[in-house]
Amino acid sequence: QECILSGIMSVNGKKVLHMDRNSYYGGESASITPLEDLYKRFDLPGTPPESMGRGRDWNVDLIPKFLMANGQLVKMLLYTEVTRYLDFKVIEGSFVYKGGKIYKVPSTEAEALASSLMGLFEKRRFRKFLVYVANFDENDPRTFEGVDPKKTTMRDVYKKFDLGQDVIDFTGHALALYRTDDYLDQPCQETINRIKLYSESLARYGKSPYLYPLYGLGELPQGFARLSAIYGGTYMLNKPIEEIVIENGKVVGVKSEGEVARCKQLICDPSYVSDRVTKVGQVIRVICILSHPIKNTNDANSCQIIIPQNQVNRKSDIYVCMISSAHNVAAQGKYIAIASTTVETADPEKEIKPALDLLEPIEQKFVSISDLFAPTDLGTESQIFISRTYDATTHFETTCDDIKDIYKRMMGSEFDFEEMKRKKNDIYGEEEQQ
Repeated sequence: QECILSGIMSVNGKKVLHMDRNSYYGGESASITPLEDLYKRFDLPGTPPESMGRGRDWNVDLIPKFLMANGQLVKMLLYTEVTRYLDFKVIEGSFVYKGGKIYKVPSTEAEALASSLMGLFEKRRFRKFLVYVANFDENDPRTFEGVDPKKTTMRDVYKKFDLGQDVIDFTGHALALYRTDDYLDQPCQETINRIKLYSESLARYGKSPYLYPLYGLGELPQGFARLSAIYGGTYMLNKPIEEIVIENGKVVGVKSEGEVARCKQLICDPSYVSDRVTKVGQVIRVICILSHPIKNTNDANSCQIIIPQNQVNRKSDIYVCMISSAHNVAAQGKYIAIASTTVETADPEKEIKPALDLLEPIEQKFVSISDLFAPTDLGTESQIFISRTYDATTHFETTCDDIKDIYKRMMGSEFDFEEMKRKKNDIYGEEEQQ
C-alpha cells in the first residue's frame, strides 16, 4: 500500500520521501530471494538442500495473492503505466473443495455443463442466476427483477433462483470470494458486484480471472517505487526509523540516524506505530515447496484452491495459491504452494491441515502466524495515515479499498482514476503515451 501511495502522491505533485527499515522493497508483501534468505527469515537450521537448485532462482512471496484481471489493482497499474515494468501470466485454473475432493471452478459455459459440481437441473438454475447477474445494473431498476439491491439479502436472492447449498457455497466463496458466510444476511448489491467482477475478469483471459507477475509479487511495490522516482520521489532502503516526531498532536517529521526529515503527512504500516493500532485477528500462512504439481489439478503450473469454511467445519475459508518455475519464482521443476486462513483457535496449524493434505508430499514448509492490525487513528488530527495488515484473501481487492480509503483521508476527496490519468498527460503529454 505504501509503495502504491507514494507513486500516486508523486504523480499528484506531492514531494515524497519514502523510507524503509528493510533492505528490500515492499515490507510484508515482499518476495524473498535468494532461497537462503527465506531459511534465515524462518530460523530454519542449515541451508537449502542441493535438490532445491540455485538459491537465486527463487523469489518467494511472503503474502500469497493474485490480481483479478478486471480488478482495482490492474486498473491502478494500467492508469499509472507501471505495467511497462511488469510481465503477467494468467493463473491456469481455480479449484474448489467439496466433500474431500477438489473440482475445477467452471470457466466457460461448456465447462459448467460438464462440471460434476452440480446436477443437471441445478445447472439450469445456476445459469439463469449468472445471466441475471451479468445483466444487473445498479443504476437501472429494470434489471432488478423485484430485488432491492440495498435491502434484499443475498440469502433471498439465492432463494429466488432456487439454488441449493452446494451451489451457494461455491458461488459465495469461489466466485464472490467471501471468507465467511456473514454476507448471506447483508444486502445483495456487494455480492452481485463481486460475482460480476469475477465473471468480467474471467472473460478477459478465459482460463481463470487471476493474473500473477513474473518474478513474484515483490515486483509490484518496486514498480510503484519507480513511478514515484520518475515524478521526483526519493527512496531510502535500510533506513532505521528512530522516532516519529509529533508537535501539538500532529506529525512534523521522522527521526532517523540523528537527523529529522520534516513532513506534513506520513503514511506507514502498523509495525512503525504500535501505539496507534489495534489487533483485529491473526492469519496463518504456510509456504510449501513441492517437486510436483498439486494432485487433481490436471498438472497445472499455477492454480488457486478454495476450501469453503463449512466443508471443514470452520467460520472462514482456507486458500491455496500455487505458482511454479513457469513464473520465475522457483527453480526448474519446483512448485510453491502457499496455504492461508484466518486463525480461529489456539491451534492454527491444525486449522490449516486440510489444505496441506492436498499438497502432500511437501519437501519443505515455512510457517508464519501474523497478527492483523487496523489503525485506531484515522489520521485526521495527527496526519499519520496507517495501512491495514494484509488479510487472508487471495487477491488485492481489499488492499485497494484500503489504499483508496487512505487517499480519501489524506486528500479529502475520493480517489479518481481518470484524474490520475489527466495528471500524467499534463506531465508527459498525450503523444508519448501512445
